[in-house]
Amino acid sequence: MTLSVYLSGEIHTDWREQITAGAEGLDVVFSGPVTDHAASDDCGVAILGAEDTKFWHDHKGAMVNAIRTRKGIADADVVVVRFGEQYKQWNAAFDAGYAAALGKSLIVLQRPEHDHALKEVDAAALAVARDPVQVVEILRYVLTGALPG
Repeated sequence: MTLSVYLSGEIHTDWREQITAGAEGLDVVFSGPVTDHAASDDCGVAILGAEDTKFWHDHKGAMVNAIRTRKGIADADVVVVRFGEQYKQWNAAFDAGYAAALGKSLIVLQRPEHDHALKEVDAAALAVARDPVQVVEILRYVLTGALPG
């Protein structure tokens, strides 16, 4: 069985690389958003033309990025959403809600200090992991039935 896994959320640390490296040898195909922050912010105006206000600049970028995000989440078997420490990731919360609405298997990756703020997101998830290694172990277990160890 091949799992398609969409890696959503925080883009400022190497958590995606940790998961993909840890899952080497497993039958997993990973996808995710554009993680080049500047490209993600500016894609709308770079493609569709400049805007006079930051609101419309961001709006165009969000719409263009949503094409990739919607497709990636819709095609995924499992969606992993990472909430980082540095920024409020409203887009990650939206992605988690979208995945839950589509009935996708959702794994949330967050630190304990976010538990209260993310309690509704966590309630929709099938697992709340604290580090990328736990995500890899979940994927390994789902694919092979093997426990860590």
